[in-house]
Amino acid sequence: MKKTKLNAAERTALLGTQSIGKLLMRLSGPAITGMLVQSMYNLVDTVFVGKGVGTLALAALAVCFPIQMLLLAVGKTVGIGAASIISRKLGARRDHEAGQIAGGSFVLAAMLGFLISISGLVFIVPVLKLFGASSSILPYARDYLSIILLGGTFFAVTVCSNDIARSEGNAKVAMISMFVGAGINIILDPIFIFALNMGIRGAAIATVIGQVSAFIWITRYFSSGRSHLRFTLKHLFPGLRQSLKVLLIGSPTFARIVGGSIMAIVVNNTIMHYGYELHLAILGVANRIMIFALMPIFGLVQGLQPVVGYNYGAGSFRRVKKALKYAIFFATALSGAYWLLFEMAPRFMLGLFSNDQDLISSGAGILRVLVLMMPVVGFQVIGAGTFQALGKAGIAFLLSISRQIFFLIPLMLLLPSIVSPPLTGVWAAFPLADLLATCVTAIFFIREIRNMKLLAP
Repeated sequence: MKKTKLNAAERTALLGTQSIGKLLMRLSGPAITGMLVQSMYNLVDTVFVGKGVGTLALAALAVCFPIQMLLLAVGKTVGIGAASIISRKLGARRDHEAGQIAGGSFVLAAMLGFLISISGLVFIVPVLKLFGASSSILPYARDYLSIILLGGTFFAVTVCSNDIARSEGNAKVAMISMFVGAGINIILDPIFIFALNMGIRGAAIATVIGQVSAFIWITRYFSSGRSHLRFTLKHLFPGLRQSLKVLLIGSPTFARIVGGSIMAIVVNNTIMHYGYELHLAILGVANRIMIFALMPIFGLVQGLQPVVGYNYGAGSFRRVKKALKYAIFFATALSGAYWLLFEMAPRFMLGLFSNDQDLISSGAGILRVLVLMMPVVGFQVIGAGTFQALGKAGIAFLLSISRQIFFLIPLMLLLPSIVSPPLTGVWAAFPLADLLATCVTAIFFIREIRNMKLLAP
């Protein structure tokens, strides 16, 4: 028999009725695929730039990456904050209020994205120097970032919109949005970099065109009436109270991503103090590889959050706990599988991005150290994401900044002074910070599960 297509209301209602396994598969499958595709923006740029421009250009990408992440931070902060509220409103059958939150959040993301982009363009040279750009790296970094910032507003709104689409149970739309952007980027990268000989500027132009295309796709979805969320023109002017609530809940995501950017200032400058541009390029490639590996887990969290938020809002605590068990199992399995791959074939992974034999041979051992604690990172990501879905912004904020701010930066400053050679201390700081952050997450997570058992014995 032919399957009956669900309408928006029926699709949202499944958050509280469909079996947890099928529900997570339905929501997380597209989210995982979408996140992998989303990460292709930066991964593809790295491959083509490394092969077509060289090691200094790779180092420039490493400098620009944490600045680009500020735009992602804005979009995810508003998107996840709004999604948490929307999913709980839908679970409580307050659909009108959910639509109001969505409408205001689109404009809020646009305003913040525009502010970041303009500030970056005005202060581009000092910002790049702050993030570790040496005189040899600066020309490449400036050429790349000046173009990327032009598309910043579109990128921030698209990221926010994708999270809101997932909050109503429509992960497929968000996945297609990311497919559109990344697909166009992948097609245009070799044309601009190699055929038109535009170098690193070509990579940036391809990325921005992809981002604008994704923005057009997701905007058409919400304006066409296909969404369960309804909002009018007046809802596009977010009130101060609503905006602060969205930002408060989304603040852990902002803290995690911005914490990574602050960390990059310390890390990049420490590496340039004890090492060379080559080491910065190695870290840049390693970061892209590890982020790509973690994207399925972030996708799993995105599929998990509306399930947790909806059922928590509906008082179905047993379904919340069951969803968390499934998510932790799959996150640990994924992170463990990637850890095994990176430990066994680091030279192969680095060789995908560069023909520089010095980078490949020096980077193999470094990559092995950086991923030592990857098997436990999956749980840490699930734990922090859970508290956001529950609307417990304070704990989620603490967990989100613990790795970068409380552990990694202090270790980065301490270990090089007591370990010889100093760069060994720099690399060792990463797995130690992962382990400590996971321990802190476990303490809060176990306590929350016990509270749920009291509510639903």
